[in-house]
Amino acid sequence: MRVVVVGGGIGGLALGAGLRRRGYEVAVFDRDTDVAATGGYHITLDERAQSALRELVAPQIMRRLLASASALRLRDREAFWDRRGRLLGRGPDLSGAAGVDIDRITLRMLLAEAVGDDLHLGRTVSGVGRGDDGAPRVLFTDATAVSADLVVGADGTHSLVAQHLAGGPTNSPAGIIGFSGRTLRTDLGPSEQQRLGRRSGLAIGPRGAALYVGFLDPVGNAALDAPELRMSLTTGPTYIWGAMFPESAATDSLRDLRDGALQAALVRRFRERGWAEHTLEVIARADPHSLAAYRFNAASTRATDLAPWPTGRITALGDAVHATPPTAGMGAGAAIRDAASLLRHLGDVTDSGTTLTEAVNRFEAGTRRRGSEILTLAMRTVRLVLATDTTLGAAATAVATPILAAAARLRP
Repeated sequence: MRVVVVGGGIGGLALGAGLRRRGYEVAVFDRDTDVAATGGYHITLDERAQSALRELVAPQIMRRLLASASALRLRDREAFWDRRGRLLGRGPDLSGAAGVDIDRITLRMLLAEAVGDDLHLGRTVSGVGRGDDGAPRVLFTDATAVSADLVVGADGTHSLVAQHLAGGPTNSPAGIIGFSGRTLRTDLGPSEQQRLGRRSGLAIGPRGAALYVGFLDPVGNAALDAPELRMSLTTGPTYIWGAMFPESAATDSLRDLRDGALQAALVRRFRERGWAEHTLEVIARADPHSLAAYRFNAASTRATDLAPWPTGRITALGDAVHATPPTAGMGAGAAIRDAASLLRHLGDVTDSGTTLTEAVNRFEAGTRRRGSEILTLAMRTVRLVLATDTTLGAAATAVATPILAAAARLRP
C-alpha cells in the first residue's frame, strides 16, 4: 500500500513516521524547506497523545522527546487572575499528571528524523484528484503528480485536501485574534517572578481581553533526566504567553506590525482596557523578535459536522478536520492520536481483510469524536473571553474556574 501525506506538520509527520516504521510505502510532502521553519512555541502532550506517539515512533525517539520536555507534574498549580493580577482561583493539583510540554520545533525535528528520506521538503501541493484508473493523485506547482492507494491531508486549518473533499472551508474564524511571544523568567522583576511562579495561568479582563501565560522549563522540569538526549529549543525557565482580543478592525490592524512595534501596541491595548502595569511586564520584557499574530479558527463542535464527505481513498486528519483554537492546548495531541488511529485501521486491511474504504470510514468516525471533544473544551474558553465585555465578576469567575479544572483533567 502506498500512502501520500500532504503536510509535514506534527500530525503529518507522526503519521509518516508510523507508516515508515510499519513498512508501508509512504511519502510526506511539505512546502517548508526547513522543519525548524514553523510557527508556535510549545504544545502539550497528554497521556493519550504520548501513548499514541509510542505506537508511531521508536522507543529512542520517545526517550529523546521526554528528555526535551517539561513535565506538568513538576509545575505549580495553575492560576486564574483578574486584570489587576489578583488571584481568583487555582486549578487542580498536577503532581500526578503525566502530561508534558515540548517546543513545537523540537517535536517536529524529532518526527522528521523518524520519517527520514520519506519526507520531501520544498514541495507545494496545488490540488488533489483522481487519475484515469481511479487512484488518488496529488498535484504539485512545480513537480510531476504522484499517485497513491491512499492520500491523507494533514495540511492544517486551511487544508487544500479537506476543502477538496468538503467542497468548501471546513472551519471559520472564531472571533479572536491571538498574539504570542516568549519571555525569559529571569528577565522579569522579582515580584512578577513570584506572582507568576512556576505555573501556567489565565487572566481575563473587561472588553474581551485575555492573557495566557504558560511556564516551560525542559531542563529544570525535564520529564526524563537524560541530559545527553536533550535537544530542546528552550534551555531555561521561560514564559510562553498568548494575548487574546476580540476580532475587530482595530485588532486586525495589529497583525501588520512586527517585533517592537507589535510589542508596544499590545501593551497599549491592555493599558487602555485597565490592566495593571505589572501584569503587562511579561509582554513588555519579551524577546520582541518572538512575537507573532494569528487568527483563531474553529470547526464545528458537533461531531456530525466534522469530515462531512463520503468516505473514500482520500481523507484528512488533525486541524484539516477539526481545526481547534489553542485555548485547550490539545490540537497537536489530537492530530497525533488521529495518526495512530489511522495506522491501526490500516493494519486491519492487511491483517483481517478489511477493505481500505471500510478502514478509512472507521478512522473518520473516531476523528469526529476526538475533534468534537477537544473543540467543545476549547470553545468554552473562547466564548468566555468574548462574553467578558465588562469587569470580570463573580459569575464569570464561577464559569472560568471549572474550565481550568476540566483542562487539567484532560491532560493527566
